[in-house]
Amino acid sequence: MNREEDGGDEVVCLDESFFINDDYQLTTFTFGSQVLHLFCLQSASTDFDLTGQLVWPGAMLMNDYLSKNPDVLQASSILELGSGVGVTGILCSRFCREVLLTDHNEEVLKILKKNIEHHTSSENPNSDAGLAVAKLEWGNSDQINKIIQKYPGGFDLILGADIYILYNRSLLMTSFFQAI
Repeated sequence: MNREEDGGDEVVCLDESFFINDDYQLTTFTFGSQVLHLFCLQSASTDFDLTGQLVWPGAMLMNDYLSKNPDVLQASSILELGSGVGVTGILCSRFCREVLLTDHNEEVLKILKKNIEHHTSSENPNSDAGLAVAKLEWGNSDQINKIIQKYPGGFDLILGADIYILYNRSLLMTSFFQAI
């Protein structure tokens, strides 16, 4: 936080650390017979785009489905978009051979990596699936090309729950007015 004097008035400028809450709690998630212990927030602000710090309802629904239908994942390679804390990708790692979890936010990537380390070291040390993390901002061709180079065979399944694309508002409005 910075304080500036501007003609007698005090102006408080908040940097990004003001919005970051990293008070993660180890939380238990159960999907069928699968139990996951992950660090996450129990609630979060959508300020500073940190929505990936907690588990959203869409991921819970998808994980429930996947735990009841593990044959969908058997021996496959998975790319997960917008992985957040990793609840879906880590669950998938119990059934498939390879999972690449992606997110675009550096703070979210930190907790994602911590959860993968926690999972592979304490919960399931004999997991056959390779878990990896990559930064992926949608539309960033450099990041996409790095993933393609590292995984030239592609993926059998691409998953994403509770994900969105934030469009540039002026571009969206321009497109809207051109359409009418």
